[in-house]
Amino acid sequence: MANLYSETSRRERVNENLVPKEETIKFLLDYSKALSVIDYNKMKFEALLN
Repeated sequence: MANLYSETSRRERVNENLVPKEETIKFLLDYSKALSVIDYNKMKFEALLN
């Protein structure tokens, strides 16, 4: 499985419709940085620190 993701994509093999926009990548990274998961007595709480 690791071998599948270790190679870089070649331009000729990448479908242009599947390439995400930079805004989408930035949104997902910012969201993941702001998300906090808190474990408390076998319960999980998700908090968006914004």
